[in-house]
Amino acid sequence: MDDIHIGLLFVALALLIGCSAFFSGSETGLMTLNRYRLRHRAKAGDKAALRVSHLLERPDRLIGVILLGNNFVNILASSLATIVAIHFLGETGIAISTIAMTLVVLIFGEVAPKTLAALHPERVAYPASAVLILLLKILYPLVWVTNTIVNSLLRLFRVTIQTLPQNTLSAEELRTVVLEAGVMIPKRHQTMLLSILELEEITVQDIMIPRNEVAGLDLDTGWEEIVAQLTHSPYTRLVVYRDTIDQVIGFLHLRKVLNLMAQKPDFNLADLEGQVREPYFVPEGTSLTRQLVNFQQLRRRFGLVVDEYGDVLGLVTLEDILEEIVGEFTTDPAAVGNRNLTPRADGGYVVNGRTSIRSLNRMLSWTLPTDGPRTLNGLIMEHLEAIPEPGVRLTLAGHPVEIVEITGNRVKTAVIWPHSEPKVEAA
Repeated sequence: MDDIHIGLLFVALALLIGCSAFFSGSETGLMTLNRYRLRHRAKAGDKAALRVSHLLERPDRLIGVILLGNNFVNILASSLATIVAIHFLGETGIAISTIAMTLVVLIFGEVAPKTLAALHPERVAYPASAVLILLLKILYPLVWVTNTIVNSLLRLFRVTIQTLPQNTLSAEELRTVVLEAGVMIPKRHQTMLLSILELEEITVQDIMIPRNEVAGLDLDTGWEEIVAQLTHSPYTRLVVYRDTIDQVIGFLHLRKVLNLMAQKPDFNLADLEGQVREPYFVPEGTSLTRQLVNFQQLRRRFGLVVDEYGDVLGLVTLEDILEEIVGEFTTDPAAVGNRNLTPRADGGYVVNGRTSIRSLNRMLSWTLPTDGPRTLNGLIMEHLEAIPEPGVRLTLAGHPVEIVEITGNRVKTAVIWPHSEPKVEAA
């Protein structure tokens, strides 16, 4: 065998190793592509992404053409290496060529290209798809025969090869994707997306205004008192009832009523009742996702939460649900201090016992438990298993708490600090 032929064999051997690297890298690159990014690019009309999507629709054909090509070039390379080794070393060259080709193929034809493809799948998969599409057309008869035999064997194990289904994510998996997005999604937007995912787990009872805090208009009171309440109410809508909220009549849009009162000097109780809109009731176990859709479909903003016996438990509003997504519309603790939360100089907060745990967690970015009682008063009662006295101290989820005021059988106000112990002020 002359030197020219040996030189050609070395060139062919190098080309075959390169082809082996191509097939190995292509396989890893295509299989490790981000399917959601690929789908996005394909929908945007990217030709390379469309090619890759077409290949991945039938993974059996894709793997078939890749392995056919890879095995062919590896076997041919081994044969050429054996010929070269025998030429130089005789019979001893067979063993040496086997060891040498195993190392060469492993390093240059498998590990290196697959590692590169795993690190940069898009750079490898998109250009490779053009070659693989062409090879699939050329080798389709052979690929079809191979896949037919393989699929027949797989059916013996009750495995059916079909078009690859669209990948779907569960809520927990999607939550992980959002958390791992990093700087790709601003922190504020991450919080909102995670809140949306949690809506299905939260019911209207978790965020409702309890019945004893619902602002309502009792029609059994005197007309002068009703007018005074209408003119001084800070709310735009009121629940209208007779005697008790369990005898609710409906909802009243305050702005419309005040406009009518200004236009009609003899406005009376009958006119007022004519402006009352029928009540809307919401079962206590309704998820926020479902209720948000219900509000949208029914064009409602208010609903009375009722239990299985039909008793009114509280009031849920569209704004309450939106706050679960975007947070408090007023996020400055000093601004909400006149309601349920008042900051103190020592780092603690004076909190109304009726404040919901979810509101505290949202306003202060805390993680007080929400799988039990829904208010701070309820959480304290559950922890102590008794009605406390003023001055009693306890710790809730690592937060020091001191009872300030008790009204009847409930905690009216308490002071709660962050995880650090409260500062002791000088007398």
